[in-house]
Amino acid sequence: MTDIKQMEVITHEFSLENFEQQIQFAINHYKPHGLKSTSFSNIIIGGLGGSGIGGRIAKAYFSDKSSLPIEVYSDYSLPKYASKNSLLILCSYSGSTEETLAMYDQAKALGGHIIVISSGGQLMELAKKDERSIFEVETGYQPRMALGFSLTYNLLILGELFGIDTQSELENTSAIYQNRAEYQKQATDFLNAFIGKENQKFLVIADNPTEAVAVRFCQQLQENAKAEAFVNVLPEANHNAFETYYGALPTNFVFLNSHTNSRNTGRFAYLKQLLEKQNNTVIEINLQNASIYELYKAIYMTDWFSIYLSDKRGTDKMSVPNIMGLKNFLKTF
Repeated sequence: MTDIKQMEVITHEFSLENFEQQIQFAINHYKPHGLKSTSFSNIIIGGLGGSGIGGRIAKAYFSDKSSLPIEVYSDYSLPKYASKNSLLILCSYSGSTEETLAMYDQAKALGGHIIVISSGGQLMELAKKDERSIFEVETGYQPRMALGFSLTYNLLILGELFGIDTQSELENTSAIYQNRAEYQKQATDFLNAFIGKENQKFLVIADNPTEAVAVRFCQQLQENAKAEAFVNVLPEANHNAFETYYGALPTNFVFLNSHTNSRNTGRFAYLKQLLEKQNNTVIEINLQNASIYELYKAIYMTDWFSIYLSDKRGTDKMSVPNIMGLKNFLKTF
């Protein structure tokens, strides 16, 4: 096994080839927080980009399991209802995300219980000084390629809070990464379906259990392949966006279906028929259910697809000049 501390640059390919190690790192370094859901009135998960999406996926997973409302905030401020009775989970891979630091200050002022997920930086320093619960991740990764740490920690934190054994299912995901070639082939076949259309925008149509995974997929297409990518969610999108699907569109359609609702599966089927009849390309990613295992499978394959699309489009998947330019601009703003 390659020692990441010896690598000058951790490539996206290395991150995916060793994704299981992120999951195992989080499991091995998880320390029970001892909290009970009855101690809180709500849960707020704060984070942006690659640091925030783990919270969104965890929120979706617990939507039918949580006895408390869970919300994810990706802004400078917490919602008005945040209080000393809130559990606040704040994630910033670098520990220097200014929006997350602002949320930390507000959470501290409110007297809420704060848990931090980070690799270091100012957020880690503040949490240590204030003696907050900290779940540390390894350094050196691109934040968007470090999802295994934050998502696994979020699932473990919330699982313990609600008395649900998420660790066993997380450990079962190791089978996914032992069959890496299978998912790489799926991603390659997926890309081949869009040959000649690689520069079109991507529209990922999801159901509610897969919405956050669809957002993750779009984030990876945007940052890695520099491709426009958007999400529509069923059944809501059938009441509005549906009316724009006339003729051959400059769009690559991807369906992400959890198969947890037969009525939505019918909506996917009708929509596929409609789009293909008008010469649009549609690729389906069908999950067996909305389990942790199935969600991680979808994330793994679509991450590989974003890498292959980047190579096909000739983009620099390692750098994000526009994002860095904005950060430099804000330093002087």
